[in-house]
Amino acid sequence: MVVTAPPRLSGRRESDWRLSGWRLVGGTALFLLLAVASLVGMAPEMTDGLRHAIRLTARSSFALFLLAYTASSLAVLAPCGATRWQRRNRRFFGLSFALSHAVHGLLLIALAQRDPALFWSLTNVGNLVSGGVGYAFILLLAATSFPWAVAALGGRWWGVLHRVGVHYLWISFLVTFGKRAALDSAYAPALLLLGLAALLRVAAWRRGRRSAAA
Repeated sequence: MVVTAPPRLSGRRESDWRLSGWRLVGGTALFLLLAVASLVGMAPEMTDGLRHAIRLTARSSFALFLLAYTASSLAVLAPCGATRWQRRNRRFFGLSFALSHAVHGLLLIALAQRDPALFWSLTNVGNLVSGGVGYAFILLLAATSFPWAVAALGGRWWGVLHRVGVHYLWISFLVTFGKRAALDSAYAPALLLLGLAALLRVAAWRRGRRSAAA
């Protein structure tokens, strides 16, 4: 969720199939609406449908977070049309992530109301507290993802907020998937992706320092 300059026009127009800007956020919203409605509506039991939708939105949030988190790094390390498009839309991937995770949170609330015993068997107070902090960061990052926020906060403090926020979320995903990977190896690829994303950011940072020193 980082502000980027408006895309500059180049000699070639971006491919029409690529969603960009607010269309990207709108496409995410449409996908979530249709997917959640289908999963909840077609499930034999409401509780089952909610659990399927919760899993879906957890995965969509993770994918969108990674796209926002790695956008600048990939544009530096592997510049091409796709990574430049990803970089231009970093803010909108972040906003799409916030939207997806908001839906995820609403589904969790619905599950807690529908089946409190099941809900508390899947979580605890500690998870709710750490998750609440994560949602607070998501709200702050989304609210400050616009140029006026940079001017209001100042570039330095805006940068601190976004660096702390995105890395808190990175750690949250790491802890969540780490706990699950200990019980189910199917979650191991998510841990590998998180590690790779962090390595990409470090590599891009090091390249930037070398370029500045040259």
